[in-house]
Amino acid sequence: MPSNVVLMHCAAKFMEVSKVLEQTEKCMEEIRYWSWPELLLSLKQCQEVETSSEAESLAAKLMDALVEKLCLAVEMSPSSAASACSPDSSLFRFSCDSKSTESFKNSSVRLTWWFDEVLVLSPGLVDMFLKLMVSRKFDNLIISRFLFYYQKVKFCSATSHEKRKILETIIDTLCVLDQSCVPCKGLFGFLRLALGLNINKSTMNKLELMIGNQLDQATLDNLLVPSPSKSSHLYYVNLVIRFTKAFLDGARGGLQLKKVSSLIDQYIAEVAPDHCLKPSKFLSLLTLVPDTARESHEEIYRAIDMYLEAHTGLTNGEKLSLIRTLAYEKLSGESRSKISRNPKFQVIETLDEQREQKQLILQMEKVEISGDNEKLKEHIEGIQWRVMELERACLKMQNQMEVIKKRSKNSSKGSNRSLPKLCS
Repeated sequence: MPSNVVLMHCAAKFMEVSKVLEQTEKCMEEIRYWSWPELLLSLKQCQEVETSSEAESLAAKLMDALVEKLCLAVEMSPSSAASACSPDSSLFRFSCDSKSTESFKNSSVRLTWWFDEVLVLSPGLVDMFLKLMVSRKFDNLIISRFLFYYQKVKFCSATSHEKRKILETIIDTLCVLDQSCVPCKGLFGFLRLALGLNINKSTMNKLELMIGNQLDQATLDNLLVPSPSKSSHLYYVNLVIRFTKAFLDGARGGLQLKKVSSLIDQYIAEVAPDHCLKPSKFLSLLTLVPDTARESHEEIYRAIDMYLEAHTGLTNGEKLSLIRTLAYEKLSGESRSKISRNPKFQVIETLDEQREQKQLILQMEKVEISGDNEKLKEHIEGIQWRVMELERACLKMQNQMEVIKKRSKNSSKGSNRSLPKLCS
């Protein structure tokens, strides 16, 4: 009988009882005709003797039959599904003694009735089940729904190790599905779990890639992931940078790119006040998306203003590198006027070898022109902005020349010391 054939077969194999072995092998030739409950029961028996290689081989055959039967049932139309539940139906045994009989009444439940029944299997067998489902091109949306349900149910009683293995199986399966069947919000939920469970790097990379590919559907709250415990940052900035690079690698443009650009600008403004955020990392965020995706620089101007407010000890080079990311033509007249009066956007530089300090303050003076000449006013402000940028460039070149000069002097002194003293 199918109810105990697995246990009998494994025992006969171990004890080398050939007569019993022949009987069990003959019974298993009919595996594809076993009912759903019989297949499920036999798979559970395989779990009990899972150390046996024979049990693993049996489990593969049983799982193949189980998935084939499930695919056949789900492909049935609602009308034929109802008739399949009658005692005269050839599929009656498939649905008896399970939740499937009642669930066929509703089309949604009819496709997911098997969720709880499959969850009685071990994580290893569920993994085998999922791989077969994917290979048979089972409805990706249903597989996706099952995976989220699987995590929700199993995490209630699982250990940390079990949770890690379950989550890795879920993510590895999700990444091979049609991504339109995988909700972005759900991926961020898995992300927070993954960060706490320290899943393997390969699986984590797959999760980050999936999120990056759907970044245009994310929200600011999704991105505000707390930084790992070893980091001093408030938020996990490197993670967001990787998401964005994954999105950009997909060569997306148009509305999707503009959505991501707007989202990243919001994120930059949110993380700008973090005192532990290094200027190089903040600059990476500012230059993360192509400038063509930004119609306005108002958001990043405000973000830079907040960053400079929170980081008063920046060097002039660091400050200049941030200010240079602003494009004059993408700022409003009000913002351009504010920059000219904003002390945080002034650059002070030390320039004398004899430690005599000189201050170079780069600023734009407001041009008072009548309202009838707005175009002329904008033109002059544009010239002033470009002059300011040239002054910054000159300042940078000046500093570089000072460094070269000092290196040259040091090199010259070293050469003189190495010369032999002439005899008189």
